[in-house]
Amino acid sequence: MRFTVFKNLNKILVRYNIFQNVLEQFEIVPFLSIDFMDSVFFTNEIVTLLLIFFFFSVFFLSNNTHSSEMLIIPNRYQAAFIKLENLILGLINDNIKGVGASKFFPFVFTNFLFILVINLIGLIPYSFTLTSHIIITALISVSSFIGINILSIKKNKIKFFAIFMPAGTSLVLSFLLIPIEIISYFFKPISLAIRLFANMMAGHTLLKVIAGFAHSLSSAGGFLIILSFFPLGILLPLFFLEFAVALIQTFVFTVLLCIYINDSLNISH
Repeated sequence: MRFTVFKNLNKILVRYNIFQNVLEQFEIVPFLSIDFMDSVFFTNEIVTLLLIFFFFSVFFLSNNTHSSEMLIIPNRYQAAFIKLENLILGLINDNIKGVGASKFFPFVFTNFLFILVINLIGLIPYSFTLTSHIIITALISVSSFIGINILSIKKNKIKFFAIFMPAGTSLVLSFLLIPIEIISYFFKPISLAIRLFANMMAGHTLLKVIAGFAHSLSSAGGFLIILSFFPLGILLPLFFLEFAVALIQTFVFTVLLCIYINDSLNISH
């Protein structure tokens, strides 16, 4: 009986191609192509970006329109927004030293909100997760990294290069440490991008595998329908776990961004 069940499970995995179609959710699918300058495609990625742009437009315009009401009697939506602002402002003040730390709030808060919305949209069934593509996470991290370095060079000028020379290092040891510091410094945006990309892709892949396995068991009929309730029971807790991962990774990205800003601007001489 035990060997028969395992044989049937193996046949189901082969028949329904469960593991073969797991990565289909990350494919960029063109909806509309226009023959102009080679080819211009209207893809699911662009649709997601338009939805995010619409969300940000409505979100910020609604807050500007009702700014007078916000100062008098804030509703639940406005109160939650104020708490979120205070949370990010607290992260900035805790991780960025200096009197002018709060001036980075628009930059950090926009990155936080953008990544958070992308991650949450990816949890909607049949949607598209932008942060599951490393090109998107690399674009966010590298562009932020370039902007931070421009500000650092503008503030510290020639002293900016002291970031590659640890304080108290001897001249002989500096020939070894400086190349290591340069490599580690320029790997910061890469590690930031890979961390977000890997966590989001791994979580969505696991959800797809378990959901596909449950669907295949239920479609097989017979005794295997009963077995399909086991992966279905695992799927719901995993969904909430992936929701928590989406929030945590957004906060991790924001905290590390604040740390990079602090390290680049406040260089110890």
